[in-house]
Amino acid sequence: MTIIDTRTPDPKRLISGATGDWEVIIGLEVHAQVSSHSKLFSGASTVFGSAPNDNVSLVDAAMPGMLPVINEECVKQAIRTGLGLKAQINLKSVFDRKNYFYPDLPQGYQISQFKQPIVGEGTVTVSVGPDRQGHFEDIEVGIERLHLEQDAGKSMHDQHPTMSYVDLNRSGVALMEIVSKPDIRSADEAKAYVTKLRTIMRYLGTCDGNMDEGSLRADVNVSVRKPGGEFGTRCEIKNVNSIRFIGQAIEAEAQRQIAILEDGGKIDQETRLFDPAKGETRSMRSKEEAHDYRYFPDPDLLPLEFDQAYVDALAAHLPELPDQKKERFVSAMGLSAYDASVLVAEKAVADFFEKVAEGRDGKMAANWVINDLLGALNKSGKTLEETPVSAAQLGAIIDLIKDGTISGKIAKDLFEIVWTEGGDPRDLVESRGLKQVTDTGAIEKAVDEVIAANPDKVEQARAKPTMAGWFVGQVMKATGGKANPQAVNDLVKAKLGIE
Repeated sequence: MTIIDTRTPDPKRLISGATGDWEVIIGLEVHAQVSSHSKLFSGASTVFGSAPNDNVSLVDAAMPGMLPVINEECVKQAIRTGLGLKAQINLKSVFDRKNYFYPDLPQGYQISQFKQPIVGEGTVTVSVGPDRQGHFEDIEVGIERLHLEQDAGKSMHDQHPTMSYVDLNRSGVALMEIVSKPDIRSADEAKAYVTKLRTIMRYLGTCDGNMDEGSLRADVNVSVRKPGGEFGTRCEIKNVNSIRFIGQAIEAEAQRQIAILEDGGKIDQETRLFDPAKGETRSMRSKEEAHDYRYFPDPDLLPLEFDQAYVDALAAHLPELPDQKKERFVSAMGLSAYDASVLVAEKAVADFFEKVAEGRDGKMAANWVINDLLGALNKSGKTLEETPVSAAQLGAIIDLIKDGTISGKIAKDLFEIVWTEGGDPRDLVESRGLKQVTDTGAIEKAVDEVIAANPDKVEQARAKPTMAGWFVGQVMKATGGKANPQAVNDLVKAKLGIE
C-alpha cells in the first residue's frame, strides 16, 4: 500500500482562481458521542428521542452542591477509540473547566480536557476514491489528540413566538473530540476521513455515528494558500452534521476565501455556519483562541490515572478493525482492493459477507453481495437490516450455481423470487422446475434445431467464429435459459466445426 504525504502540494487537489492555483488546508474537530448508557459525570440516561428534560439529573442541571463523578465506561471507550486510531494513550490526563457563556450549559462552563488529554497523537489511513478507473489513493491523516468532554444542552427556538426553550437531555453526555492535524487537502479527503473515523468507531462500538441524531458532527477549519506557501488565516465552520454537507461547506468556504484574497482583501479569523439551502457559509462570531476560554483544572475532579496493564487489557479485546479486515479479504479470499473496501466500509455489510462466504468462493460471494444484494437494497431504499434475502439464502443460491443445479442466469431469476416471495432456494428450484438442463442429448437436439433453422448464419459463423455466440444465445432462449451454458457453447462449436 502506497502512502503519500498530502502536506505537499498535489496538482490534482489545487483550486483554480483568477490569479492562479490555490491550495486548501483543512483540519477537522470531530465530536463523537460516546456509546454508554449514562452520561460522563452522572447516572442520567443517554437514550435518544426521550421527551425534553426527561434525562436530566441534579448534576446535569448544575444544582448547588452537586459534584461530578467520572463514568469509567466512557474512559474505556475513549481508550478503545485511541487504540483504534493508533494513537498514544496517556496514562495521566486532567479535566479542565472551559469557561464561556452558552445558554444551554447550566454550569456556565464545560468540563473538558486541554493541556493533558486522555489520547495523544495518532494516524488514520484514508482511502480516497474510487476515481474513474476504480482506483483508490491511500493517504495518512495525523491525529493531534482525542479528549473527553461533556456536551451542552439544546436550545429550541421554534416552540414559542418570543421565548426559547431549553432541553437538557444532552447536557453532560460524553463526547470524544477528535482533532486532526491540518493534513487534509480537499473536500473529498475530508469526507473520506470522517467516513473512516465513523467506520472505525462503529467497529469498536464506541460511537454509533448517527449524524442525523447528533451523535457525530464536525467543526471544519478551512484556510487557503498559494501552493507551498505559509498557512493562511483559518475560519471554523461550526457543527456540520452530515458528510455531504462537510464537503459542500469546504468547497463554499474555500471559494469565498479565494475571492476575498484575489480581490486584495484579508481573511478575518472567525467562526462561521454553513447554510445547506444556500450553499454558503455565514459569519457567526469572531474566533476565540484557547486563552479566551480561561481554562483551569477542574477542582472537583482528580487527575485521571491508570496503568499500562489497564490499557493492554482493553487492547487485547479489540475487534478486527476495517484496515485489518480489508487486508484479510484481499490476501486470504483473493478479493480486489475495491471489493474489499466496499465490503468493510460498514461493519454490518462485512459481517453479512463473511456469513455468505463461509466455506464458499470469496470472489463469487463478494460479487453477489455487492452487485446483487446491495444493488437491490439501494434500488428499493431498504437497509441491510431490512433485507428480504438472508445470508443463508444467498449462500444457498451460490451453492446451487457451484454444484451445477442452476446456471448464472437462472440464479438471477431465483434471487428475484427469494427477494419478493422468500423461501428456501433449493425447494424453489425443485417446485418451479428451475433446474439447469445438463442432459447433453436434450441440449444437442436444441442445437441441431437452431442450426437447421439458420443455414445462412452457419456459413457466417464458419467465416467469423465469434458468430458462435449468436447460436449459443438462440439455444439458451429455446431452452428457457435452463441449458448448461458451457455444454451449449461446446456443442455449438463442435457442430459448426470451429475452434
